[in-house]
Amino acid sequence: MCAEEVRNEAEFDFADWLAEGIRGIRHQLRRKPCRLLPEAFWEHARASQREALLAIRSLFDAAIECLQPAEVESQPSRRRRSRATKIEVQ
Repeated sequence: MCAEEVRNEAEFDFADWLAEGIRGIRHQLRRKPCRLLPEAFWEHARASQREALLAIRSLFDAAIECLQPAEVESQPSRRRRSRATKIEVQ
């Protein structure tokens, strides 16, 4: 093994290699109009992100109520943020 080969092996960085591969995959996916995953998948992914944000919001609301219980009890009939969810049945 010559000195140049040893130097090249020592310069290999897994994180750089992985990042370069991910950039290449992202570039290929953006370039092609054909999507790897069906549109229904992306609809469900967006809906799940929305549900996660709503869940976090309810945690914050509960934390605020715990921190300020006197204000919540003194306010007349405070409306909670609740919404009806329509579920489509196939």
